[in-house]
Amino acid sequence: MGDRLRVEWLATATAISAHWSDINPSMRAVWAGREMSVRSLITSRLKETWAHAQAVYDILGVDRISRDRIKGIAALGVSTFGWSFRVGKMEVPAIVPHVALTSPSGEIWRWGPQSHLEIISGSAEAFCQVVTQVRNIKDVRLNGVGDVAQTWMENTQCFAGAPQGSPPPGTRFRI
Repeated sequence: MGDRLRVEWLATATAISAHWSDINPSMRAVWAGREMSVRSLITSRLKETWAHAQAVYDILGVDRISRDRIKGIAALGVSTFGWSFRVGKMEVPAIVPHVALTSPSGEIWRWGPQSHLEIISGSAEAFCQVVTQVRNIKDVRLNGVGDVAQTWMENTQCFAGAPQGSPPPGTRFRI
């Protein structure tokens, strides 16, 4: 059953990828009631697949091996800074934290203005886990310096819909 499901999933993913590869990434499309660029739509679907797969890894007790392909998920997490506050009915801060993440290959990925007062740093995988809400900020090695950075990571949400809380500490990780 598992092999057949994997083969069918790969065939469908390949067909969908071929379809999307011919479309202008800036074109607007509607997904789940929201209009977004095709690039954002595809990145969001990858983010969902990546995030939901984490639950499978956790249940199976298998350590995930991330690759630099998670950069799109990290970038989506950074780009939804304002959304995280708006969806939580909070005022969007004027200060945007600097984000410095270590990629799986060891490269440093940076977003936002340089700052020593508001910064988020650590592994890209941990950041992706927090912004997709598969981990609580207290369960990963991610450093948040400054009130804005800490509030963002405690309330981050890089997906559409009503505000969702992060999982309680200690409930979403492999022991």
